[in-house]
This record gives sequence, C-alpha cells and structure tokens, in this order.
Amino acid sequence: MKKTKLYRTKDGYFVGSNFPSDPEVIKEDTTFDPTNLATSPNARRVRWEQLMKPSKGNIDAALAEAFISDHFDSYAKKTEANHRTLCGHGDASTEGDPAWDVKPYEPMGAVQGKVTDSRMTKDMSFIARMGHPCGTNFNALKFISEHPEYKWMSPILRDMNAGPWTPFKTGEQNPAAPNAPGGLTVTP
Repeated sequence: MKKTKLYRTKDGYFVGSNFPSDPEVIKEDTTFDPTNLATSPNARRVRWEQLMKPSKGNIDAALAEAFISDHFDSYAKKTEANHRTLCGHGDASTEGDPAWDVKPYEPMGAVQGKVTDSRMTKDMSFIARMGHPCGTNFNALKFISEHPEYKWMSPILRDMNAGPWTPFKTGEQNPAAPNAPGGLTVTP
C-alpha cells in the first residue's frame, strides 16, 4: 500500500463493511468509488452512520447485536434482507452488485457476527454468532432448488445454521476437550 491510516479513539466507535475510510487510501490504493451509494459497501457505510451517530454513548452489546442484524437497505430506503444491508444476505438479493461482479441471489454475505465493547476487550472476550447475524438459517438444497443457476455450486455449498449469540474468552478450555490447546472456546 502507498497510504495507511491508523485511527484511534477514546470515546468513539469504529465500523466497517468492506469500505475504505480514508480518502487518501481510497485515492492512492484502490479503485473504490465512494460516491456510488448503490454498491453494498457504500450502502452499508451509510447505514452504519445512520445507526451510530444518534446512538453514540448509549451503545451496548445488545444494541451492537441488533445493528449487525439490521435489514434496512439505505439505498432502496426499505427494510429487506439483501446484499446492501448490514446483515448481508446476498442469497436473498434480487439485484446483483456490478462493483463486486455479484449476480442476483448469489450465495454470499455475512456468515457470522462478532461484538465487543471496551469491557470485553479489556477481558480479551467477545460475543459471536455463526450464520447470518439475524439468526436466519441458510438451507443449501432449498436454495439450489429455488435458484438452479447456482447448481454448479452444489458440491461445495453447505447449510448454514445460525447459532445463538455466544460469549468467548481467551484462555478458557473446552471441558469436552481437556487436552486441546489454549485459545478461544465457548462459554455456555
């Protein structure tokens, strides 16, 4: 990279959804168009700001979970799970995204969600959910039957069952695997 930018905050927030934040980085190191609000990264950037600005100072883990499960499309100005929402449902999107060479209903998007706050970060912990952050499951056979144009993916396409929001903490051991190496494990 030609340009880099390190952001720091003591009373702010950071968000991201596949968009560069710094104008110099965009100009020098990418072909990204920050003005095309129909693209997934820009629509999600707009939505992050819509949610974060009025909530600053009041955001907790539960609110963060709701944010990354959000289905509001800031470009179409309607609630509908698709590739432009924070929850990221390419598989439900009637439109593609030419900026990413993504076709309608392409099985892509958010496959997990993670949340942390300053307390959890200090404790080296976070909360996560596998699957779409909203809790919606993805059924591969049903998807292929409804969208046969993706049948070529059937050998590798798998079901994605959304799990519950689960806390993780570094250094804990899974009681079912006492000899497992240290690291992140589920805290029931």
